[in-house]
Amino acid sequence: MTDFATRRVMMVDTQIRPSDVTKFPIIDAMLAVPREAYVPRAMREMAYMSENVAISPNRVVFEPRTLAKLLDTLNIQPTESVLDVGCGLGYSCAVIARLAEAVVGLEEDEALASEAQRTLSTEGVDNAAVIVGALTGGAAKHGPYDVITVQGGVETVPQALLDQLKEGGRIGCLFMEGPLGVARIGYKVDGAVTWRPAFNASAPVLPGFETKRDFAL
Repeated sequence: MTDFATRRVMMVDTQIRPSDVTKFPIIDAMLAVPREAYVPRAMREMAYMSENVAISPNRVVFEPRTLAKLLDTLNIQPTESVLDVGCGLGYSCAVIARLAEAVVGLEEDEALASEAQRTLSTEGVDNAAVIVGALTGGAAKHGPYDVITVQGGVETVPQALLDQLKEGGRIGCLFMEGPLGVARIGYKVDGAVTWRPAFNASAPVLPGFETKRDFAL
């Protein structure tokens, strides 16, 4: 029988701590949440490797380092509400739920969404809910949000998401520029979002988050 608990400790010791992630709530969350429960069954042996785990075409569970550094930079507080865009099978929701007051996971793939909600319920995560909807449209009904995370690469961020961010709120996105990407944190001040670079990472660009390109003959 695979000892996932030991792998979880190794993940934190070899991938998270060496990446300058020092906030105890994040370390604690990464140690507590069983990552293997939130990846496809056939991929469980890969759950704790230092790479993204594919869950469907152009969709991944961020590698542990990427998620931890994104959350470290966003500095989510226990009183805050979070919109988790592209939550997939729910791993990011489960981790964020240990940091925030409430999490809304947004997923447009109904099969992924139902599996995510089922796993979150089974694992006793009662302050996170997964809703089905277009990732680019956000979830305005439950907003506005203190923090928004996007669980995949982006080239552009839809205005609908930025509109659902509270004044003074933060949004974390991985902007892809070819095969390489830069995670940036956006801060909303006076209605406008200003972006600051945080760290390098890589992931497939989410459908609908590509830059529209004009084709010329």
